[in-house]
Amino acid sequence: MAEKYRAEIQSLNGDKLGIHPSGEADFTIDNDTLTVEITMNQTSPNTQHWMHFHGFPDGRDAKPATIAQDVNHDGYVDLPETEPVSGTTMVPFNDKPAEMNIPTDTYPVSDANGHFHYEKQVSLKDIQKKFKETFNDDELHLEKRVIYIHGIPESVDLPDTVQGSVMHYDPHTTLPIATGKIEKVD
Repeated sequence: MAEKYRAEIQSLNGDKLGIHPSGEADFTIDNDTLTVEITMNQTSPNTQHWMHFHGFPDGRDAKPATIAQDVNHDGYVDLPETEPVSGTTMVPFNDKPAEMNIPTDTYPVSDANGHFHYEKQVSLKDIQKKFKETFNDDELHLEKRVIYIHGIPESVDLPDTVQGSVMHYDPHTTLPIATGKIEKVD
């Protein structure tokens, strides 16, 4: 019997950005296949959106960040500020999730209305193998994870206090715009 998980995704940083993304993510584990389906609305239009689940390698339960995590009080919750409650970036939802290669240009791009739909089937065995190599655990523990949707256009003016550069990608790419807790569905 398939295991099902869902996250209701809500806006983060919406008041500062003037966008209020929302959507849902569904995860189904059936035998050796993990199917991931993410639908988002009201994101920044025509923008690539990095998406991942975040969590704690030690098994603690991750929580979605809120404005309470804005420790430098610049009005934005940036990627580093999410870590105390949400943990680290774990599995990307790009063209090859099982490779767990985070910084790529292979994430979904929203349409002119800020909508996108992502669907991918992944070998559970492959993703568990890479997860074990990276986090020393071959169980994904989806019920202890949160999903983040990232990314705003380069044209948006961000204060220097917004952090989160990853390699050559600046905080425009990594700024969280939406998040949700992944929960097991009965």
